[in-house]
Amino acid sequence: MKISTKGRYALRLMLDLALENNQVVKLKDVAERQEISVKYLEQIISVLQKCGYVTSMRGPGGGYKLSKKPEDYTVGMILRQIEGSLAPVACLEEEVNSCERSSSCVTLRLWQMLYDAINGVVDKVTLADLVAWQREIDDNMEYVI
Repeated sequence: MKISTKGRYALRLMLDLALENNQVVKLKDVAERQEISVKYLEQIISVLQKCGYVTSMRGPGGGYKLSKKPEDYTVGMILRQIEGSLAPVACLEEEVNSCERSSSCVTLRLWQMLYDAINGVVDKVTLADLVAWQREIDDNMEYVI
């Protein structure tokens, strides 16, 4: 399984908004900080707005902000909105596995273990965790000799 550029950028966008402490942020500013085109961010923010993860403010001071607190979003929630299923194989994408070979497929057990591991990580890590990790990096970068 490979996370697409769109999925990675969605996480960076949400992290950028979370780092702004609930302030309204212009997409142009996020684009500059994250070195991502505004057009690409517009596509991503549209999805995130439709699912209620971000709120838009219109007008001269307008922009976007998170709809909830960073601790209320998991990485898995964000990635699934952008990527869809995180299943490593198609037969695990649906709630009920309809593959004719599922009862005799020895590799299905491996794919299920991988899927469980992926979900275990992305559903445990929150946007607040990413904020904390980013601040650790920023703090460490200040100690230049």
